Amino acid sequence: LLSCGMSIDGYLGSATPRSSIRGFHVHEAITINRPLVEVYQFWREFENFSTFMSHLESVATIAPGRSRWRAKGPAGVRVEWEAEIIGDRESEWIAWRSVEGSAIQHSGSVRFEHAPGARGTELHVELQYNPPAGVLGVTIARLFGDDPEQQIREDLRRFKQLLETGELSLSDGPGLWRPAQPAARTEDVKALMGVLP
Repeated sequence: LLSCGMSIDGYLGSATPRSSIRGFHVHEAITINRPLVEVYQFWREFENFSTFMSHLESVATIAPGRSRWRAKGPAGVRVEWEAEIIGDRESEWIAWRSVEGSAIQHSGSVRFEHAPGARGTELHVELQYNPPAGVLGVTIARLFGDDPEQQIREDLRRFKQLLETGELSLSDGPGLWRPAQPAARTEDVKALMGVLP
Protein backbone atom coordinates (compact mmCIF):
# COMPACT_ATOMS: atom_id res chain seq x y z
CA LEU A 1 0.00 0.00 0.00
CA LEU A 2 2.07 1.75 1.45
CA SER A 3 6.76 3.87 1.29
CA CYS A 4 10.88 4.98 2.49
CA GLY A 5 14.24 6.52 2.28
CA MET A 6 15.54 3.54 0.30
CA SER A 7 13.96 3.51 -3.14
CA ILE A 8 14.25 0.79 -5.73
CA ASP A 9 16.95 2.74 -7.54
CA GLY A 10 18.65 4.17 -4.46
CA TYR A 11 18.10 6.70 -1.73
CA LEU A 12 15.66 9.54 -2.32
CA GLY A 13 15.53 12.73 -0.34
CA SER A 14 11.91 13.73 -0.92
CA ALA A 15 9.62 13.94 2.07
CA THR A 16 6.45 15.07 0.33
CA PRO A 17 4.07 13.54 -2.22
CA ARG A 18 4.52 14.63 -5.80
CA SER A 19 1.71 14.36 -8.35
CA SER A 20 2.66 14.08 -12.00
CA ILE A 21 1.53 12.49 -15.23
CA ARG A 22 3.23 9.32 -14.03
CA GLY A 23 1.42 9.19 -10.70
CA PHE A 24 2.22 9.81 -7.05
CA HIS A 25 5.32 9.50 -4.91
CA VAL A 26 5.01 9.45 -1.12
CA HIS A 27 7.66 9.25 1.59
CA GLU A 28 6.70 8.83 5.24
CA ALA A 29 8.49 7.82 8.45
CA ILE A 30 7.35 6.68 11.88
CA THR A 31 8.94 5.43 15.12
CA ILE A 32 7.62 2.16 16.53
CA ASN A 33 8.45 1.14 20.07
CA ARG A 34 9.29 -2.45 19.18
CA PRO A 35 12.59 -4.23 18.38
CA LEU A 36 13.83 -3.77 14.82
CA VAL A 37 13.86 -7.50 14.04
CA GLU A 38 10.23 -7.86 15.12
CA VAL A 39 9.12 -4.91 12.98
CA TYR A 40 11.02 -6.26 9.97
CA GLN A 41 9.57 -9.75 10.34
CA PHE A 42 6.00 -8.48 10.60
CA TRP A 43 6.40 -6.22 7.54
CA ARG A 44 8.12 -8.97 5.54
CA GLU A 45 4.91 -11.02 5.72
CA PHE A 46 2.88 -9.03 3.18
CA GLU A 47 -0.23 -10.96 4.24
CA ASN A 48 -0.19 -8.73 7.35
CA PHE A 49 -0.77 -5.58 5.29
CA SER A 50 -4.55 -5.96 5.14
CA THR A 51 -4.68 -5.74 8.96
CA PHE A 52 -3.55 -2.11 8.95
CA MET A 53 -3.93 -0.77 5.38
CA SER A 54 -7.49 0.46 5.04
CA HIS A 55 -7.76 0.06 1.26
CA LEU A 56 -6.42 -3.49 1.10
CA GLU A 57 -8.69 -6.50 1.27
CA SER A 58 -5.99 -9.16 1.12
CA VAL A 59 -2.42 -9.97 0.12
CA ALA A 60 -1.59 -13.59 -0.68
CA THR A 61 1.78 -15.14 -1.40
CA ILE A 62 1.53 -17.09 -4.65
CA ALA A 63 5.22 -18.00 -5.10
CA PRO A 64 8.49 -17.19 -3.34
CA GLY A 65 8.94 -13.42 -3.55
CA ARG A 66 5.64 -12.94 -5.41
CA SER A 67 2.22 -11.93 -4.08
CA ARG A 68 -1.29 -11.08 -5.25
CA TRP A 69 -2.83 -7.90 -3.85
CA ARG A 70 -6.57 -7.28 -3.72
CA ALA A 71 -8.14 -3.96 -2.83
CA LYS A 72 -11.73 -2.82 -2.52
CA GLY A 73 -12.48 0.66 -3.75
CA PRO A 74 -15.48 2.97 -4.00
CA ALA A 75 -18.84 1.41 -4.90
CA GLY A 76 -17.48 -2.07 -4.22
CA VAL A 77 -15.06 -2.03 -7.17
CA ARG A 78 -12.27 -4.53 -6.64
CA VAL A 79 -8.79 -4.20 -8.09
CA GLU A 80 -6.16 -6.94 -8.16
CA TRP A 81 -2.49 -6.92 -9.10
CA GLU A 82 0.61 -9.00 -8.58
CA ALA A 83 3.84 -7.76 -7.04
CA GLU A 84 7.35 -9.13 -6.68
CA ILE A 85 10.10 -8.49 -4.15
CA ILE A 86 13.09 -7.02 -5.94
CA GLY A 87 15.32 -6.41 -2.94
CA ASP A 88 15.45 -7.76 0.60
CA ARG A 89 18.26 -7.20 3.10
CA GLU A 90 17.23 -8.82 6.36
CA SER A 91 16.35 -6.31 9.10
CA GLU A 92 17.50 -3.43 6.85
CA TRP A 93 15.24 -2.88 3.84
CA ILE A 94 12.70 -4.43 1.47
CA ALA A 95 11.76 -3.25 -2.03
CA TRP A 96 8.93 -4.47 -4.25
CA ARG A 97 7.06 -3.57 -7.45
CA SER A 98 4.02 -4.68 -9.39
CA VAL A 99 4.70 -7.13 -12.18
CA GLU A 100 4.46 -6.08 -15.81
CA GLY A 101 0.91 -5.86 -17.10
CA SER A 102 -0.66 -5.12 -13.70
CA ALA A 103 -3.66 -2.76 -13.46
CA ILE A 104 -1.62 -0.70 -10.99
CA GLN A 105 1.99 0.24 -11.66
CA HIS A 106 3.17 0.29 -8.07
CA SER A 107 6.52 0.14 -6.35
CA GLY A 108 7.66 0.63 -2.81
CA SER A 109 10.45 0.19 -0.35
CA VAL A 110 10.83 0.28 3.39
CA ARG A 111 13.96 0.88 5.46
CA PHE A 112 14.35 -0.20 9.09
CA GLU A 113 16.68 1.66 11.47
CA HIS A 114 17.28 1.64 15.22
CA ALA A 115 15.57 4.67 16.73
CA PRO A 116 17.76 7.02 18.77
CA GLY A 117 17.76 6.52 22.53
CA ALA A 118 16.72 2.86 22.31
CA ARG A 119 13.16 3.91 21.43
CA GLY A 120 12.53 1.01 19.09
CA THR A 121 12.56 1.16 15.31
CA GLU A 122 12.40 3.96 12.77
CA LEU A 123 10.44 2.89 9.72
CA HIS A 124 10.92 4.82 6.46
CA VAL A 125 8.41 3.98 3.75
CA GLU A 126 8.35 5.14 0.16
CA LEU A 127 5.63 4.43 -2.41
CA GLN A 128 5.23 5.23 -6.07
CA TYR A 129 2.06 4.34 -7.93
CA ASN A 130 0.97 5.16 -11.45
CA PRO A 131 -2.70 4.37 -12.12
CA PRO A 132 -3.76 3.89 -15.73
CA ALA A 133 -5.75 6.52 -17.59
CA GLY A 134 -9.52 6.53 -17.94
CA VAL A 135 -12.26 5.38 -15.59
CA LEU A 136 -10.14 2.60 -14.08
CA GLY A 137 -7.43 5.14 -13.31
CA VAL A 138 -9.88 7.43 -11.54
CA THR A 139 -11.21 4.50 -9.49
CA ILE A 140 -7.71 3.42 -8.51
CA ALA A 141 -6.73 6.99 -7.62
CA ARG A 142 -9.79 7.20 -5.33
CA LEU A 143 -8.83 3.84 -3.86
CA PHE A 144 -5.56 5.33 -2.62
CA GLY A 145 -7.32 8.47 -1.41
CA ASP A 146 -7.36 12.09 -2.49
CA ASP A 147 -4.35 12.70 -0.29
CA PRO A 148 -1.89 9.79 -0.63
CA GLU A 149 0.41 11.25 2.03
CA GLN A 150 -2.44 11.28 4.57
CA GLN A 151 -3.51 7.74 3.56
CA ILE A 152 0.00 6.38 4.15
CA ARG A 153 0.33 8.32 7.41
CA GLU A 154 -2.91 6.78 8.73
CA ASP A 155 -1.88 3.29 7.62
CA LEU A 156 1.46 3.65 9.40
CA ARG A 157 -0.26 4.94 12.53
CA ARG A 158 -2.40 1.77 12.55
CA PHE A 159 0.73 -0.32 11.93
CA LYS A 160 2.41 1.31 14.94
CA GLN A 161 -0.67 0.75 17.12
CA LEU A 162 -0.93 -2.89 16.06
CA LEU A 163 2.70 -3.68 16.85
CA GLU A 164 2.84 -1.73 20.10
CA THR A 165 -0.49 -2.84 21.58
CA GLY A 166 -1.35 -6.00 19.66
CA GLU A 167 -4.71 -4.63 18.54
CA LEU A 168 -6.39 -1.86 16.57
CA SER A 169 -9.10 0.40 17.91
CA LEU A 170 -12.10 1.41 15.83
CA SER A 171 -11.72 5.07 16.81
CA ASP A 172 -10.70 6.22 13.34
CA GLY A 173 -14.05 7.94 12.96
CA PRO A 174 -17.09 7.63 10.72
CA GLY A 175 -15.11 8.54 7.59
CA LEU A 176 -13.35 5.18 7.62
CA TRP A 177 -15.19 3.11 5.01
CA ARG A 178 -13.50 -0.15 5.99
CA PRO A 179 -11.85 -0.86 9.35
CA ALA A 180 -8.21 -1.84 9.15
CA GLN A 181 -9.00 -4.86 11.29
CA PRO A 182 -12.44 -6.46 11.39
CA ALA A 183 -14.41 -5.82 14.56
CA ALA A 184 -15.79 -8.67 16.61
CA ARG A 185 -19.34 -7.73 15.55
CA THR A 186 -20.39 -6.38 12.16
CA GLU A 187 -23.12 -4.33 13.86
CA ASP A 188 -20.47 -2.40 15.81
CA VAL A 189 -18.71 -1.35 12.58
CA LYS A 190 -21.98 -0.39 10.87
CA ALA A 191 -23.01 1.68 13.86
CA LEU A 192 -19.63 3.42 13.89
CA MET A 193 -20.01 4.26 10.19
CA GLY A 194 -23.55 5.57 10.69
CA VAL A 195 -25.18 2.77 8.71
CA LEU A 196 -27.38 1.71 11.60
CA PRO A 197 -29.41 4.07 13.82
